[in-house]
Amino acid sequence: METGSPDDPGTAGATRAADRAGPADQPSPAGPADHAGQAGPAGPAGPAREEPVWTGLPPGLLRMRRLLLVVWLGLLTLAAGVLPALFLAPLWAALALLPLALLAWGWVMLGRNWRSWRYAERADDLLISRGVLWREETVVPYGRMQLVEVTSGPVERHFGLASVQLHTAAAATDATIPGLDPAEAERLRDRLTELGEARSAGL
Repeated sequence: METGSPDDPGTAGATRAADRAGPADQPSPAGPADHAGQAGPAGPAGPAREEPVWTGLPPGLLRMRRLLLVVWLGLLTLAAGVLPALFLAPLWAALALLPLALLAWGWVMLGRNWRSWRYAERADDLLISRGVLWREETVVPYGRMQLVEVTSGPVERHFGLASVQLHTAAAATDATIPGLDPAEAERLRDRLTELGEARSAGL
């Protein structure tokens, strides 16, 4: 068998072609730097923070408070307008404008205050939020509850409302949820009592 020699023109041409093919024309194995730019499998994401499910107060509480406001300030407006006009001069009847302005302002503020009240039942505690100008949130841990009771005064009973009072080991965390429907107040009392007993027993 004959082999090519360096003097053979065909062999020399093939050698020169191989020399011209530099590293850029030849595939190179992928190094660590090439794998670093590739996105690896995503790791397990951390647990998402549980957002509280808020519950507002029924509109019956707003109606009760606004009715009381109209009754009290209505009587004051009548007294401020009629009595001075009868015993002093008709010009003094303008004093009735002051209670009327207070009535209008109180009507709006009662609505804003009612909308600010809400509560949320979370896994380990009860969250109560309220306030218009100064926002206040109270966290009541179930394990610190000592007494949960439902109260209803004469005016509340007339409007079909009840309040839930929470008493804890620390007086600073005592709280009240006013103006609830009696059925919701009793359900909340029973649930909070059950959760408090379970947390106290270490369950």
